[in-house]
Parts: sequence; C-alpha cells; structure tokens
Amino acid sequence: MAKGEQSRTTEAPDEAPVSKPPEATPAVPPETEDWETRFKYLLADFDNFRRRTERDRAGARLEAEASLLRRLIPLVEGFQKAEGAGKSLPASDPLRRGLELLGREVDAVLGSVGFAPVAHVGEPFRSEEHEAVGEALNSTDAGDGEVAEIVQQGYRFQGGLLRPAKVLVARAPKGEKPPPAPTAEPGAGDQPSSTDEESSA
Repeated sequence: MAKGEQSRTTEAPDEAPVSKPPEATPAVPPETEDWETRFKYLLADFDNFRRRTERDRAGARLEAEASLLRRLIPLVEGFQKAEGAGKSLPASDPLRRGLELLGREVDAVLGSVGFAPVAHVGEPFRSEEHEAVGEALNSTDAGDGEVAEIVQQGYRFQGGLLRPAKVLVARAPKGEKPPPAPTAEPGAGDQPSSTDEESSA
C-alpha cells in the first residue's frame, strides 16, 4: 500500500457534530391547591372540635354535680324533718330560730343550682316525674287525677330528674255524683203581701 494511501486511512474521519438532547420542557405543575378554602375547612373543623369538647366537659361536670346531689338528698330530707319538729318550739326559742335561718340558707343554695322539688299537693299527676303508689278517695285538697298526698318527695336538677316523687292520686269514687245544688223553697224569702198584712192585722 502506498504511503499516501496509508496516511489517508489512518486519519480519523470527520466526526459528525454531536447534537445535544433536547432539554426537557418543565412539566406543568398540578393545579395549585386553593389554600384559602383548605384553611376555612380546617378552621371549621377546629371550631366543631372545640364546641364538642366544651359540650362534653359541661356534661361531665353536670353529671358529677347530679351525683353529689343524689347523695345529699337524705341529708336534706333529714334536715327538713328536724326543721318541722322545731316548729313545735316557741317562736323565741334559739333552736327554732337557728333551724329556720339554716333552712333559708339551704333553700337558697339548692335553688341557685337548680335543685327543686317536683311534687305539690293539688297539681295534676305527671307520670314523667311522679310515681303513683296509691289512690286517695274523697280528698278535700285535690280533685280527680291530682296529687292528694306526697309519700316521698322527688327532685329535679337543671331540667333533669334526680328522683321521682311517690304520691297518692286523688280519685272520685265510681258512680258518685256531685250533690244537687240547693234550691230555695217556694215562697221562702218572699216579702209578705199586703193581703197577708191585712189578714194578720
């Protein structure tokens, strides 16, 4: 092989220019989230959680107070009996005056928290608060279907029932009719006529 030919073969062929890969176009970002809407939802969820927590806390506190008052009912009734017995003492007796003063304080404290009796003589019988343990016939203090006597007082607290009242319900005897209205006798109460006066004269 000729020298000239060898030189041509050893020379590196012309290299084609290396083309750079096309730059990747930036991907289109996903639709941007509405942070304002998400914040509003989050705030609403937190507000609901706060209200629910406060409601649960208030319910727990109310149940604890109701449980304590149920345990105090025997003490309240015992004091009421003592106060009733003290009324047999003279009005100037220190013991009676002390019981009356203490009774007013107890009533004020219990009333301020919503503790109140549920039964009163003469009011209609209510099955949701009263428990009928018997009937009373010919009651002078209550009409038919009303509370005639309180066997054991019941109490409510903050709209809830702590203990139902045991009562006697007034019932009119079957077949009993109201007495007829009195009627004036004929001629009764009439002024004497002039003829009667003349005859008597």
